[in-house]
Amino acid sequence: MSTEAFQSTIELQSNPGTPVEVPESAFSLPPVDHGKHAYLFLASCVMLEGICWGFPSVFGIFQDYYSSHEPFASSNNIAVIGTCAMGVQYLELPVIFAILKTWPRLRRWSNIGGLLIMCLSLGLGSFAKTVDQLIATQGVLFAIGGGFAWTPILFYINEWFVQKLAFAFGVIMAGFGLAGMILPLVVQWLLTNYGYQTTLRVCSVIIFILVAPFLFFFKPRLPDSQANHSRRLHLSFWLTPVFALSQLGNIIESLGYFLPPLYLPIYARSLGAGKFLSTLTIILLNGAAAVGNIVMGILAGRFHFTTCITISTIGTTLAVFLLWGLSESLPTLYIFCIMYGLFASCWASTWAGITRDVIKKKENADTGMIFASLAAGKGIGNVVSGPLSEALMNSGSWKNAAFAYGSGYGTLIAFTGITALFGGCSLVGRKAKWF
Repeated sequence: MSTEAFQSTIELQSNPGTPVEVPESAFSLPPVDHGKHAYLFLASCVMLEGICWGFPSVFGIFQDYYSSHEPFASSNNIAVIGTCAMGVQYLELPVIFAILKTWPRLRRWSNIGGLLIMCLSLGLGSFAKTVDQLIATQGVLFAIGGGFAWTPILFYINEWFVQKLAFAFGVIMAGFGLAGMILPLVVQWLLTNYGYQTTLRVCSVIIFILVAPFLFFFKPRLPDSQANHSRRLHLSFWLTPVFALSQLGNIIESLGYFLPPLYLPIYARSLGAGKFLSTLTIILLNGAAAVGNIVMGILAGRFHFTTCITISTIGTTLAVFLLWGLSESLPTLYIFCIMYGLFASCWASTWAGITRDVIKKKENADTGMIFASLAAGKGIGNVVSGPLSEALMNSGSWKNAAFAYGSGYGTLIAFTGITALFGGCSLVGRKAKWF
């Protein structure tokens, strides 16, 4: 995006009613915030979101299978596969963003290369005989491909959406939930009938067929002659109070956020659920997440980001302690899945609001790098949550407690609720007028 267009974006975000001088050449370009081209671009982003992040989000189904079938049944660190697939992808975004900013010509090819790497990773994973091999393929290699496929969104989204930027991010994040409703059924059916090898190979083919056609519509709005290809990275925004405290809360919340999707199918089985009913926990959670992200995208465009985070924090904390913690039946657990999906999964949709406030403090900051840095913070929590979850499950605490707290999952439930509560610490910064 050109410097003039970028400044116009910031002005419109801060003061939507402010008239902005538009260069004459812009009239030949597709319109921003609406129109066929903008919506087709958004649809391609939703598809990328659904595959890059939605597929790793259903790893709980794979984990349930790997834990009970040879050759992985007696292995440790199965949960690490899923945390690598998603956590490494989060952590690498600032690095990939810096690469694509330094070499702008790579942006056009990043999607295609990333898609091929994702498909290759699942194909290679189908030959795995040990958990370490699955970690390297279905985990790390898939994450690398997903990162390169998804990151160009951060360069082009500001060209297509200005006043509706927060809403657009919310719709993109909803792709995560929509994929999470469909993929569990597909993965569970394939694993049950054909085993993990065929499942990974079929998923590799499905991913390519679904994503490849949409890449035709994934393109920048501005031609290279008008786009800003500055290669300078400004990272001083990391030291601003608004970013630092928001990132702290982001990391804390993420330490517990990823635990329920990993263990809900297994916990449902402990309540007597069969394969479909245990898979239904993930379907309900992700379906609610799609709705929650769209709603939060709308709210993030109208209210301060701390207000949005507070809504997410309160809803998540109450859902964990009162619904999951007190659940002794499947209906209560399903209600928890819906509430957790609505309030916890929409956290990332508040990042557009955080980015807007950071830009007000540091105008030379790159919106894409702010978003990528927040994603990396979430990745820290994701990677740590894998081994941490196994330690919490093996702690043996709360065995004499009532309800779900005494089921062996008590420590895990309590930790998830506590991290959700303290993840809202950015509200303290606003009350203290630090930003």
